Formats: sequence, C-alpha cells, structure tokens
Amino acid sequence: MGKEQIKRSLEPNRTGIHKREWKNMLAGYAFISPVIIGLLVFTAIPFFYSLFLAFTDFDGLNTPQWTGVRNFVTMFTDDDKFWISLKVTFRFAIIQIPLKLGFALLVAVLLSKAVGGIGAYRIAFYIPSVLGGSVAIAMTWKTLWGKEGAINSILGVFGLEPVNWLKNPSTALYVLILLGVWQFGSSMLIFLAGIKEIPQTYYEAAIMDGAGAWKRFTKITLPMLSSCIFFNLVNGIIGSLQAFNSAYLITEGGPMNSTLYYGLNLYTQAFSYRKFGYASAMAWFMLVIIALLTALVFRSSSGWVYYQDDQD
Repeated sequence: MGKEQIKRSLEPNRTGIHKREWKNMLAGYAFISPVIIGLLVFTAIPFFYSLFLAFTDFDGLNTPQWTGVRNFVTMFTDDDKFWISLKVTFRFAIIQIPLKLGFALLVAVLLSKAVGGIGAYRIAFYIPSVLGGSVAIAMTWKTLWGKEGAINSILGVFGLEPVNWLKNPSTALYVLILLGVWQFGSSMLIFLAGIKEIPQTYYEAAIMDGAGAWKRFTKITLPMLSSCIFFNLVNGIIGSLQAFNSAYLITEGGPMNSTLYYGLNLYTQAFSYRKFGYASAMAWFMLVIIALLTALVFRSSSGWVYYQDDQD
C-alpha cells in the first residue's frame, strides 16, 4: 500500500459525516415542525394578512377590495365610537393600572411576613387571577353588582338606597375596574418574589440607623422592587389596552357606551357589522399605541429602574 492510499484511509469519511449531520438536522426539524407550522398558520400569516386587510374593504365573504388609507381616514374623521372607545379604554387603563399594582404590592408585603399558614394565604390570593377571566366569574360579578345583588343588599343593611351600578354610566366602568383590580394575583407573586430577593442586611442596617417602617419601605423596598414594578407596569399597559372580556360579558359596552372598550368596539365592527378591513385598521392602530407606550416606559426605565447588578 502506497503512502497516498494510507493517507486516504486515515482521513475521516466526510460523506458519512455529512449524511449523519443531515439526518440529525432533519430529525430536529421534524420534532419542531408542529411548533413552526402552528406559528406560521396561526400567528405569522394572520398577522401580515391583517395588515393587508387594514387597507381594504372586506366583509369576510367577498374578495377584499383595496381602498388604501380610507379605513384610517374614516377612523379618525368619521367615527365617533372610535374616539369614545379609545377614551374609555385609556380611562380604564389609567385608573386600573396604579390601583392594581398598588394593591398587589401591599398584599405582597403583607404575605412576605413569616407567619403560620402563609402558604395557604398566598394560594388564596392568587386564585382570582386564575378564575378572573372566566365566563362564570363575569356572570357572578354581574350578579353581585346588579340592582338586586349582594352589594346592594349589604348597603341596605346600613339603610342606604340600592344603586343600579351596571346601568348607571357614572358607575359601570368602575365596577369593571374593580374586577380588573381583583385579578392582582400574578403581579402579587412577582412582587413577592422580588421582596424575597432583597438582602435582609439592608433592613438590619436601616433599623440600626433608626429608620422607621415607612422609610425602610420607601428607601429600600421600593427601589429594590423597581424592576418588578417595571415588568408589571408593561404587562399592565398591554393587558389594559387590550381589555375585552369584562365589558363583553357584563355590560356589552353600555350603558350609553360608558364601558365600550376599544377591543369590544373592534369586535363589534368585525363580527356585527362585518367590517373586517376596518377592524383590522383599528387593531393595527392599537398595536402602534401599545408599541409607543411600551417604548416610552422602556426609555424612561434608565432613570428609575434599579438592578442589583448595577452596583457591581
């Protein structure tokens, strides 16, 4: 056997390795193909198709007719319900987000104490977040706040007149806000996890310096939880501006459009009036608003969000 033959016999079988790599690659793609297909069929394609529909007149049955920016012009200049629903949604978000975050933080601080049975309390306070979006809870809430509901029965014990909470434009939105605040469990758990990560030495040093409970909370707890506040704030903005279920199930947008969420208005335009192109334009406009507000929060975070790694 010559030197060249010996050298070739010692070299690895490139063809064999190449085939094995392809087999492994194909096997990997086969395993993740359901996820990829689901992402394309149920997310990517509808996402870009809705962008196309935003510039068309489409009733869901006939071929979409290209109209350019007419849907957006109509939205801004000739649709009073668009502005009403946008105003209602922002009012809902502005009131609910701070109330929900504040209540979640308060409960998290209370549940961070080492007392007997604290685990059961944590589970109990988290349950509303699991059940809050269900139809059953919405119907229960509607019954509680109805004219003959439990809330008015409690008021009657104190000699107060019953209030038609859900039929009064001045109170209906606040009933839905309370339902949103009641679903504080997820935010609470995030705050609770953040509190557990704060070194106890900080509090011990503050106590030795004579700092009271309020000062320890404002100077240690809040700054150390700023990253959790940031996360919950972003989630709160996105969730509030996409609100739909409570208004659809409890008030149907009434009375007098006082609970007409943007999402409910969008749904009505699409499935009641069959204006799918116009509804798509509304959806993309809300996407832009959410993106801008989220970007604004991210941009401002450098001035108020503290990460423990920053001290390294």
